[in-house]
Amino acid sequence: MDTAPHIFPEGKRYRSFASYIKARYGGRLQKVVIDAGFSCPNRDRTLGVGGCTYCLNDAFHPAYSHPQVALHRQIDEGIVFHRKRYARAQGYLAYFQSYSNTHASLERLKEVYEEALSHPQISGLVIGTRPDCVDAPKLDYLAELARKHIIFIEYGIESCYDRSLQRIRRGHTFEQAQEAVVQSARRGLQTGAHFIFGLPGETKDDMMRTAYIIGALPLTSVKFHQLQIIKGTEMEAEYRQRPNDFITFSLLEYIDFFIDFLERFNPTIAIERFAGEVPPRFVSHTPWGLVRYADLVKMLEKRLEERNTLHGRYYNFSYI
Repeated sequence: MDTAPHIFPEGKRYRSFASYIKARYGGRLQKVVIDAGFSCPNRDRTLGVGGCTYCLNDAFHPAYSHPQVALHRQIDEGIVFHRKRYARAQGYLAYFQSYSNTHASLERLKEVYEEALSHPQISGLVIGTRPDCVDAPKLDYLAELARKHIIFIEYGIESCYDRSLQRIRRGHTFEQAQEAVVQSARRGLQTGAHFIFGLPGETKDDMMRTAYIIGALPLTSVKFHQLQIIKGTEMEAEYRQRPNDFITFSLLEYIDFFIDFLERFNPTIAIERFAGEVPPRFVSHTPWGLVRYADLVKMLEKRLEERNTLHGRYYNFSYI
């Protein structure tokens, strides 16, 4: 195979989200997680209670972010927190991460989003939500904001298979997710999505087939995580009862699996993450040890070089 190792920015063999941001905005934009006290339809009885079977929000919630703290104070404390690690950040994005951050009236969304945008060091918003928590007026409003600010909308989709979505109690279909992504992109919004590898009942072939399904969506970026079994969740009990329903990966197996996936994935979509990182106190076991995500990225890049391959090597653009 005759590859061009510098086909992507900064000499990478895949399209990274960091490179996308740098090319578009001239430098690093650091996300600052804030919690505005939104809920989720899977928790507030709109659809159900208890949330998705794998979910424990505290497992990815930073200590400085709490809904009882004023938004500007959360932002200030988040910037101080990140400055130690990302001193070269050229700007900050307020990241509404916890629960479903469009699950409220349009009037409430305007109040909260505009309060965050009024902070002098905030350049824009990243809004994490569900596909069934948006509608035309909300998306039109976000498109209006995007004329003056950096706006990303990020959908938790998790799987392309309705049987999986039902089993993990997501409460929406993949068709709803496709429609939300399409409607967001049509309005010019930068649109991201999140998917999990290793959900119960899915085989490696099932997961690999989603490369073309996801790649056909009009996405700006995507996050992939390996399934991690979080203490105290319904999925932890399910895993104990039916472990054979779950595909698990060793670290090296996952790196090679993801490269196989990446070869088949649309190279115009940026990869924001390819693995998850949960504090050890929240997980039942840590089969990969205490490796940090930055180290995983180095391993991925090294393995791409060893295999002399690229993001999108086998992608068929006729799927778009």
